[in-house]
Amino acid sequence: MYKLDDLFKDSIHKGTLFSNEAISAIEAMIFMKKVKGNDSPYIKCQVRNKDIKLTPEEAVRQLYIYSLVHDYGYSVDQMELERHIHFGREVKRADIVVFEKDHPNTEYIIIEVKKPKLSDGKEQLRSYCNATGATMGVWTNGQSISYYHRKDPNYFEDIPNIPNSTQKLKDILTERWTIDDLVAKDKLVNEKKSLKGLIEEMEDEVLANAGVDVFEEVFKLIYTKLYDEMESGRDHSRTLEFRNYGDTDDDLKANIQKLFEKAKKKWPGVFSSDEKITLTSSHLSVCVSSLQDVKLFNSNLDVVDDAFEYLMSKSQKGEKGQFFTPRYVIDMCVRMLNPTKDEKMIDTAAGSCGFPVHTIFYVWKKILAEKGLPQSHLFTTEKKPAECEDYVQENVFAIDFDEKAVRVARTLNLIAGDGRTNVMHLNTLDYERWDDVTKQEEWQDKYYEGWKGLRKLRAKKDENRDFQFDIVMANPPFAGDIKESRIISKYELGKNAKGKYQSKVGRDILFIERNLSFLKPGGRMAIVLPQGRFNNSSDKYIRDYITENCRILAVVGLHGNVFKPHTGTKTSVLFVQKWDDELCPKKDDYPIFFATMKKPSKDNSGEKLVRVDDQGQIILDEHGHLIVDHDLFNHDGLTEDGIAEAFAEFAKKEGLTFFQ
Repeated sequence: MYKLDDLFKDSIHKGTLFSNEAISAIEAMIFMKKVKGNDSPYIKCQVRNKDIKLTPEEAVRQLYIYSLVHDYGYSVDQMELERHIHFGREVKRADIVVFEKDHPNTEYIIIEVKKPKLSDGKEQLRSYCNATGATMGVWTNGQSISYYHRKDPNYFEDIPNIPNSTQKLKDILTERWTIDDLVAKDKLVNEKKSLKGLIEEMEDEVLANAGVDVFEEVFKLIYTKLYDEMESGRDHSRTLEFRNYGDTDDDLKANIQKLFEKAKKKWPGVFSSDEKITLTSSHLSVCVSSLQDVKLFNSNLDVVDDAFEYLMSKSQKGEKGQFFTPRYVIDMCVRMLNPTKDEKMIDTAAGSCGFPVHTIFYVWKKILAEKGLPQSHLFTTEKKPAECEDYVQENVFAIDFDEKAVRVARTLNLIAGDGRTNVMHLNTLDYERWDDVTKQEEWQDKYYEGWKGLRKLRAKKDENRDFQFDIVMANPPFAGDIKESRIISKYELGKNAKGKYQSKVGRDILFIERNLSFLKPGGRMAIVLPQGRFNNSSDKYIRDYITENCRILAVVGLHGNVFKPHTGTKTSVLFVQKWDDELCPKKDDYPIFFATMKKPSKDNSGEKLVRVDDQGQIILDEHGHLIVDHDLFNHDGLTEDGIAEAFAEFAKKEGLTFFQ
């Protein structure tokens, strides 16, 4: 029997959205026909009742027709393929048209399958629906799918599905959802979408011309939806409120604004108390419809990470040479430093707080395992044991000089800490002026609790240079120089190899020294640095400084694609432990763990590569999440051991104290 997998092998069109029953049924209809001496696959069309040559897009069309009949209950008599749509003198043909049951010449749903890319397919659908008056459109290439309601000629709103033959559109729009419904119908899983892609779609649809700060407005919506999911994650009977249940645009805006107010009370210090959603009612309606079927919370906040990374990179991050660290790189670092619940950690260039949040998850999992408690795919929403919350509130800190990054970081940390966070807006390198900044009333209103905790960790009571952290993890900005002599003069690495202060110093160089000053003796650090710092002859004085102050534990070379699309700079992660008579006695000769990441993890355009099995099927983890194809660590037993596991073996063999 001819297999559809063979047909789809080299095509953007796939059959992964469809059930095994549908695949088998369509395969049973395929027959081979001699064409110019070669066997070609053909199928008897379910609607036209004639033999059609089977192409990948035709296979997707036949699969969707099968679904319309068997899953939705529509009759083939209600359908027409290649329906002529008139645009003045020009005539185009719609792939599948479903007509209204009682008005057999009135277009009801139009389905586009030939355009393999959503952006092209959506535009085609929009033109067809506007020309015919059809109220709904569907685009699919067989591996992703989108459902739209033509609410207005200017707006296509996302809907969770199309009605079946016994339903009306209103039934779909007014259905009440709980968190369990969201889990079961999560658009990211069922429609194979990404949150980043949805935000891009929202930008194209309304945000680009809405006259608003896209970062701020999308941030407000994600923040509000996170709150809604958190509340429902702790009460599964609660009806989700971040949803359009057939409300008028104005009523919907009032409801979402109320929800935003509740979120601000629960998670303060991210938005001002008088902050409002500034999108117009009609624009907000489109955005809510796009986001409402997405489950933001999962076992690791990856979904939200991706969205914030996209927003921040568009907003400003790349301009300062500060790029988000992919979460799989962060997870490798956390596994290699092996933090415990009693240790204090800080990220001194926090960005969206990846290192702290993933350290929290790592330690939480240890705590839950000790207590014999399970983790679910809603791990991040669920109420944790007091021990877990205490760890976040007392042991995890973060600093960043970028105010937008701090707000994003605080949001993620507030969620983890159940309303408390130690993420602060400070210039890590300019510690001399911290006292001036921290005395400001507005700053204290937001950050006082975190500052109070940070002060307790000073090595000397009234000085802000040296601290007593067990762990520092950071990916400092590695573009741009510090030129202020006042700052440079505070650092040994502000001097050149001859011991003279320089007029400018790479920001990442000063971060090396600054990060070490946060560590107590025996403390350990992971820091992402440009590859040149490890092998440029002119940077030998930096390497000498590092070896004088600490033991080099490991150097892991990252693939050049890791930070794409923002930069192709080659980087490595340096792992060190500060010399200490007990935890890390000083020695001149010792082995160092070296490793190089072989798998790129992203393609050349910066899109993540995901793991597939021998048949080319995407592998999902136990929570239904995609697994990035890297060789940094073993993903819950679903992939082979990687660099982190090899380092753990090395650390145990070497008797490193944090792996005993």
